Amino acid sequence: MIELAGSSGDFIRPYFGRPGVQVELKADGTPVTAADRGAEELMRGLIRGKFPGHGVIGEEFGSERADAEFVWVLDPIDGTKSFAAAVPLFGTLIALLHQGQPVLGCIHQPVLGQLLVGDNRSASLNGQPARTRATRRIEDATLLTSDPVHTADHPGGRGFESLMRRARVARTWGDCYGYLLVATGWADVMFDPLMNPWDVAALVPVVRGAGGVITDSKGGPPYPAASTVAAANGELHAQVIAALNA
Repeated sequence: MIELAGSSGDFIRPYFGRPGVQVELKADGTPVTAADRGAEELMRGLIRGKFPGHGVIGEEFGSERADAEFVWVLDPIDGTKSFAAAVPLFGTLIALLHQGQPVLGCIHQPVLGQLLVGDNRSASLNGQPARTRATRRIEDATLLTSDPVHTADHPGGRGFESLMRRARVARTWGDCYGYLLVATGWADVMFDPLMNPWDVAALVPVVRGAGGVITDSKGGPPYPAASTVAAANGELHAQVIAALNA
């Protein structure tokens, strides 16, 4: 996983902030760049070379052997809108599934040189232990989301709007970087109202490994079917879920 993060980061980094980087819209209306596609192709090639029996699920190129015992889940650039605007609030998400469940995950920010790895039991940022912070009240918390404009259109969205008004700080330091901030203790709550499996898989071992809780907006399993995701430390998470469903 560290090799995949390093190699994909070396590929992505020269594209960041480059004038004239072309952004295309996919059929679902989401953006994609040559950096997204090239980084995923690179990682797929490395996985095939080292683990030919493993499966791969990727945002840009679909699924191969998705029923294998071990499956890698790749989002080469989570936060392409930020990446294309030269904003470093993006990252590469890499997860390893065993029998369909995430057992290892990482968030890699190649421009800032941050590699956050988790295995459901522990997490580390650049080799140093990472933990959520012990904030106990929403009123003392920093709440993050990727898109505050459309939250009300999705499950739990109206409840999250009320949470943002209660919070000490509410910001849009979103996409995977928001989960990195929660898992390293720089923020307290992250909420996303619209997620895909490749958006979620890597986050689960990272957040849990850092001592946090990550679920869907009802408090259920976050992977593989969750479309809305909330992450926080254990005490705050219960308050978040209650507020989302009030």
